Amino acid sequence: MRDLSDLFGELEKSSFRKRQRLNKKDRDYLVEKTLPVVVGHARQFIVERLAPAQPSRDGKQTPWHGHPAFVAQHATATCCRGCLVRWHRIPQGRALIREEIDYVVEVIEIWLQRQEIASAGESKSRQRSMFADD
Repeated sequence: MRDLSDLFGELEKSSFRKRQRLNKKDRDYLVEKTLPVVVGHARQFIVERLAPAQPSRDGKQTPWHGHPAFVAQHATATCCRGCLVRWHRIPQGRALIREEIDYVVEVIEIWLQRQEIASAGESKSRQRSMFADD
């Protein structure tokens, strides 16, 4: 597992990972359900789809949309066991241990928090520009 500041610094260098953003529907879902609930869903997805030693459809088990956690998984390279090896140094071929699951969920939660902050900043910026003519 990696130091989180190093990890997020490397993710920022990846044009593919940087492009991943929550759409309006996902942002609205995150606001409606709240971050703790969405992170709970993420934990369940990780336990069911990523934690087994040989995940079903590995490399294709994480949908691209339909839940904020799925977008976060692609943005943070926590979407498949291959990405876990490459980006997080978590070996394949064995079930994830509790500490690894907690780490993956923490990475997703941090990314979602950053999306919430970025979204709030965009909203304030839009509000200021609406009143710029006053």
